[in-house]
Amino acid sequence: MSTEREPVDQMQRLLEVMRQLRDPESGCPWDLRQDFSTIVPYSLEEVYELVDAIEAEDFEQVADELGDVLFQVVFYAQLGAERGLFDFTEVVQRITDKLVRRHPHVFEARDEPAVLQRHISESGVEARWEYIKQQERQQKRLEGVLDDVPLALPALSRAQKLQKRAARIGFDWPDATGVWVKVDEEIAELMEAIANKDQCSIEAEIGDVLIAVVNLARHFDVDAEAATRLANARFESRFREMERSAKEEGSALESESLDRLEERWQKAKRRLVSDGLAT
Repeated sequence: MSTEREPVDQMQRLLEVMRQLRDPESGCPWDLRQDFSTIVPYSLEEVYELVDAIEAEDFEQVADELGDVLFQVVFYAQLGAERGLFDFTEVVQRITDKLVRRHPHVFEARDEPAVLQRHISESGVEARWEYIKQQERQQKRLEGVLDDVPLALPALSRAQKLQKRAARIGFDWPDATGVWVKVDEEIAELMEAIANKDQCSIEAEIGDVLIAVVNLARHFDVDAEAATRLANARFESRFREMERSAKEEGSALESESLDRLEERWQKAKRRLVSDGLAT
């Protein structure tokens, strides 16, 4: 069984490994070439690999991927320390302070604003969280409602976050009825652009349709990015089933007619549902 000291010891070991990798004389040439911008793609890749492992419920792999994500944090902290910007201790201190600050209903806080009551519901917790975040944004002189929505977020996630921010100041439909009308409106504009064979307008209108559907997802408390990932997984499972069945019959999908492909698609859907592998 692990002791309380072991996580600290292992963390210190990881930090020391990172320092050795970046040692100017004896470090790794690849690690020494990296800077903040060059490791960003690896950070994004590691997070997506973690998400894949979680969605697959492969928890042994989850542990591995969490380590990879942690290493990205340690790498950035080492780069910050080398430039005198910040170090790992400051990174940990900042997130700890932030969590305590944003959870006054859990951690005792002095001079708590009257709007923040200690015993609150889950919805109250969310309202409090946003209230405190807004105070932090003001301290950072981020006055615009959309100022700190990360540009690097996946497009669907960013769209939903932008809409959620705008809704806080009342820029939103009162219910999903208005969103349905907007979806129909955007589809009609897309059809008009297609009829006019205006490629620039087609691209713009497809974007507007996607944004409207994301808004619809938000109104039904659906995470658009997660829903799309699940839809991708269903498509992949069904298509692989089509490939498998064609191969069993000595055929290949690329040689089959569209009608035959559609038949295989429907059969794959039914089989995966009956096997409990899809909905």
